[in-house]
Amino acid sequence: MTSQPQQLPHTPSSAAASSLSPAFPRRAPWGTASSLRAWQAEALEQYREQNPRDFLAVATPGAGKTTFALRIATELLEQGVVRRVTVVAPTEHLKTQWADAAARVGIRIDPQFKNSQGRHGTHYDGVALTYAQVAAKPALHRARTEAARTLVILDEVHHGGDALSWGDAVREAFEVAERRLALTGTPFRSDTSAIPFVEYEADAEGIRRSKADYTYGYGEALRDHVVRPVLFMSYAGDMRWRTKMGDEVSARLGEAMTKDMTGQAWRTALDPEGQWIPSVLSAADKRLTEVRRTVPDAGGLVIATDQDNARAYAKHLHEITGRRPTVVLSDDEGASGRIEEFAQSEDRWMVAVRMVSEGVDVPRLAVGVYATSASTPLYFAQAIGRFVRARRRGETASIFLPSVAPLLNLAGSMEQERDHALDRPRTAEEQGIEYDPEAALIAEANREEKASSELQGSFQALEAQASFDRVLFDGGEFGTSADVGSAEELDFLGLPGLLEPDQVATLLRQRQADHLKARGGAPTSREVENERSEQEHRRAAELRKELAKLVSAWAKRSGQPHGMIHTELRRKCGGPEVPLATADQLTARVAQVRRWFVGQK
Repeated sequence: MTSQPQQLPHTPSSAAASSLSPAFPRRAPWGTASSLRAWQAEALEQYREQNPRDFLAVATPGAGKTTFALRIATELLEQGVVRRVTVVAPTEHLKTQWADAAARVGIRIDPQFKNSQGRHGTHYDGVALTYAQVAAKPALHRARTEAARTLVILDEVHHGGDALSWGDAVREAFEVAERRLALTGTPFRSDTSAIPFVEYEADAEGIRRSKADYTYGYGEALRDHVVRPVLFMSYAGDMRWRTKMGDEVSARLGEAMTKDMTGQAWRTALDPEGQWIPSVLSAADKRLTEVRRTVPDAGGLVIATDQDNARAYAKHLHEITGRRPTVVLSDDEGASGRIEEFAQSEDRWMVAVRMVSEGVDVPRLAVGVYATSASTPLYFAQAIGRFVRARRRGETASIFLPSVAPLLNLAGSMEQERDHALDRPRTAEEQGIEYDPEAALIAEANREEKASSELQGSFQALEAQASFDRVLFDGGEFGTSADVGSAEELDFLGLPGLLEPDQVATLLRQRQADHLKARGGAPTSREVENERSEQEHRRAAELRKELAKLVSAWAKRSGQPHGMIHTELRRKCGGPEVPLATADQLTARVAQVRRWFVGQK
């Protein structure tokens, strides 16, 4: 907690100043939203009450972290608490995005600031930097921060791990800041390096985890219609490849295999010379056509592993659609401009290598093809986050992916909230991880891609045929294996573009039942189990929501932090953390909190 400094006259602009009184009698165009969402208003009120020096807000991609941060910035500038704003973001493109959003609320941010300048123009309220810029000259940015009371907004703060060069630079440059606001949609990393200015506390197992001041997860955002529900369209198929020893191997993608064989089958599927990729791209384009019937500007994005594959996939899309897609390669000059042009256009497809996996705002993206071998939770969450921003009620996102266990498990756990955990054992590879300051988004996928590249050299892809496998939605699985182009596949691709989540689930169940009836078969054991799992998932979701409300109410009454309450509930009732707890375990915790309210232990 810091003391309130003497107020100094500072008017970012009339647009910002006109709506800064605590009562907010007028609503200004905050960032990309017309008014504050419920979570933003709640988090803002908490910020006002705590008046903290450091504040960590964890909100799912697409929820509106930028709008929330800019609201805080305008208040602090108007009150004279700070006189400057520094935004630190992972990429050059995001610097421009922040500056544009800030301009809409009257804060003038220079996204073109260079370290060589030393100071920004007097007509600006602050600058936007990349983590790489800070790492290059931390002493410069420390001096700038000391020169005037500064609010530092650390966007996607998980990029700053203490043992890494970026983390060291961030701490050196901004430990003297008047206020620091850390934002992230994915508050975890694959290593165990502490993130600067983030508080950690031990859980019931003694593992220190990041402690967010305010958390707004995907499940909550979905219930509030802030983000879109996601349909995962998984595709299996027959793969054939030749090993380094000259042996030919055949396997079916999606079936249980060793880790090495799964990797080889996966990479064979992604080979642009095979038929799996063209078939899946064609299916995704059919889905995009259906979505565009009701959302005319809906766009699609293919996320590729490397530049060669990206160019080859773009060629396939040109042949499928008759139009050249936008291609974005991370080291190409003008990549940010092409993303912006695509975002403002009504073009159908963009193909990218990592460039848009984090933070980039293209709200019209509705269909994605996950054509990469990266499968870390962080990378997957960032990539899927590009598709979930809601613009209107009823929009859904459709993601096409290979039917391999690592991706299916991640797709099935979209609602789980993860904290950054310290103290777990570190692998030898993790101890050697270092971020490349020139390529922010490569870091988390580096280990996998290196191993995948070595794997690629150990075999030669020969043939890849695709088949429709299933649809994953809201914890359930729908559909039975079918040929590409079959009536079964087309039924799922042809789901209306605007549907409420319960309507999506109803249609999926109905179409699955129709297909089983047409085949003359009874439900399989897997389908029966899927139905049970779906019912259990829905029950658990409601219990998590009820538990969250009760814990919040008890926290206000008792003054205890949410994390401490959850730890005590786990001690008394047993079971893992909330996202992994069963419905019965959640029921026991709900009952326990209710007993506390009536004075029972």
